[in-house]
Amino acid sequence: MTTAKESSEETLTQSALVDPCAKVDPCAKAPCGLSADFLSTGDLARACETTLRTVRFYEETGLVEPSTRSEGGHRMYDPAQREKLQLIMDLREAGLSIQDIKDLFSLKSKCGSANEASERMAHTLESRIGEMQRKIVVLRRLRDELSAMVSVVRECGSCEHKQTFTKQCGACDVMEREDLPRAMRLLWGK
Repeated sequence: MTTAKESSEETLTQSALVDPCAKVDPCAKAPCGLSADFLSTGDLARACETTLRTVRFYEETGLVEPSTRSEGGHRMYDPAQREKLQLIMDLREAGLSIQDIKDLFSLKSKCGSANEASERMAHTLESRIGEMQRKIVVLRRLRDELSAMVSVVRECGSCEHKQTFTKQCGACDVMEREDLPRAMRLLWGK
């Protein structure tokens, strides 16, 4: 006797064969006996909000690797590789180079003891955290300055010198303000 779930899975599988755009049940068993948790390259890219090219790039660098291949030869990634790719992308966003990231992933295996590994990892991460804190200070300051510029530049939208406003900015009251943001002076000024 066929259960309702088996019948539903069979119907979804059959409809996918007839209509390649048909929705496939994500909880159904994946092809070739793989768990539904395995992700194709495209699924991994979507799960990490990135592109196929990015996934392939990190695979070429050796930072991520497919866990297996499907019957059709497609790369399949397990959930650990999804988490790893997301961490890699976050570290890149924080400014670490590919080599820096490779060094972090291999640091533990290059140490002779747990104490050495933990000390080196802690020191490396504390150094990175310090660099990030400095960047955060700069980014906050820049965000505040650019926000102030947005407020000021909106005033320029009602400039009475419609045809010659680019030449008139230097003599404008707005541009002569004492509290004029540096970005306004340099990006919008003369």
